[in-house]
Amino acid sequence: MSKNKTKVKFKNNYSNKKINIMWIVTITIVTLIMAVILGYISLIFMDKVSLPGAIIIVLLIVLLGIFFDLLGIAVTAAEEKPFHSMAASKVKGSKESIIIIRNASIVANFFNDVIGDISGIISGSAVAAILVKINTNISVESTMISIIITGVLAAITVGGKAIGKEIALRHSNLIVYRLGVIYSLVRKNK
Repeated sequence: MSKNKTKVKFKNNYSNKKINIMWIVTITIVTLIMAVILGYISLIFMDKVSLPGAIIIVLLIVLLGIFFDLLGIAVTAAEEKPFHSMAASKVKGSKESIIIIRNASIVANFFNDVIGDISGIISGSAVAAILVKINTNISVESTMISIIITGVLAAITVGGKAIGKEIALRHSNLIVYRLGVIYSLVRKNK
């Protein structure tokens, strides 16, 4: 038996880039502060709202997480090349789209991890607050309702993110272009 020891080389666009330690430390601290503040607000707020209102708020938080997950995936999947020809034609938002794509790791980290994961954590703690409301008098019925709410929330989160990923992968350049247009408006107003 002969052993074929062929080495396969893969090209990696990021292997020569320096690790941005400052970004990692900054975003970790910002996430900690945001999660604590938003978690506190959601728990306090959940105590003051009715059960249907609390469920609507949780669904909105979950949808926010799904939406930002979609944006993060689109940024990592988009291709820079079409935006160069758009920039040459001075299409509004094209230069900003290139900036977004070139900073895909930071942008995706912010969208997917900071906003997306914080939304997931806060929706989980908000559901816990809802379950406490439901289970003040523990019964078989309240336990079943708790299990169903938890299952439905998990299904909406996972199913929504699956749909979002499909949309993001199929329309990544269009999504990044729209982000670029928004970014150009923000830059213009500074």
